[in-house]
Amino acid sequence: MDFGRVLTAMATPFDEHGQVDFLKIDELVDHLIENGTEGLVVAGTTGESATLSFDEKVEVWRRTVKAADKRVPVLAGSGTNGTQESLELSLRAQNTGVDGLMLVVPYYNKPNQEGLYLHFKTIAERTDLPIMVYNVPGRTVVRMTPETVINLSRVPSIVAVKEATGDLSAMAQMVEETADDFYVYTGDDHLTYPSYAIGAHGVVSVSAHVAGSMMQQMLNHFDKGETKEAAKLHRKLVPVCKGMFIAPSPAPIKAAVKRKGLDIGGVRLPMVPLTVEEEKFVHDLVDRL
Repeated sequence: MDFGRVLTAMATPFDEHGQVDFLKIDELVDHLIENGTEGLVVAGTTGESATLSFDEKVEVWRRTVKAADKRVPVLAGSGTNGTQESLELSLRAQNTGVDGLMLVVPYYNKPNQEGLYLHFKTIAERTDLPIMVYNVPGRTVVRMTPETVINLSRVPSIVAVKEATGDLSAMAQMVEETADDFYVYTGDDHLTYPSYAIGAHGVVSVSAHVAGSMMQQMLNHFDKGETKEAAKLHRKLVPVCKGMFIAPSPAPIKAAVKRKGLDIGGVRLPMVPLTVEEEKFVHDLVDRL
């Protein structure tokens, strides 16, 4: 399944009491689709999955599917650090109507490569949706090797990887040694252009909340052979992409979306709001866009 080139790792809107704001999900989905998003990854890292209950995740997926109304695919971030728990949550996700699953490398346990392979393979064989595996050692401690990703690509329902190691050599190996219908996505916004240039299919992006249209323009220029124009947009995007991580995510991107006119609330502890200085920095970046 082709999830698109620019996918947004969607933030979860909260109201003033810190509860999920389901009405704002509708507004946010419309905003993202209107501004370059071709697919939504819901209740992942940016969606504050670590502070959402299982029941909240299920309702967020269900509401997002309804809001998207088949305009773009919706992927559920249903991975946890336990195989059985991830399977149970993934089966619940299936019942909400999502189009795919995103499964993160199990965190905290520090499994070896065989454990990672069996974790994803077990879930894939017992669910019915296409799966994107998510390699993000900065958060999980364990790094999934290119060889493990390549082996997983041979499991029929594992169709993509979100590669957030910042290692372009590893990404190139994955692109080269997997089938053409297995898609490699970068999970590092600032590497969208170089990743695409070496054969990645696209990006699962935080910055696309506010810069999705510019990302699309950049990739379109590249596809037309207009590499200088694409590189120029890349250079403009890099400060924005890095700026969305000046503080623990998703506080910066929520401030950025608010600056664009859509208030999707604050963050849940242990995340904290931006300082005045940080907020001004993010606002300046958005204003320059």
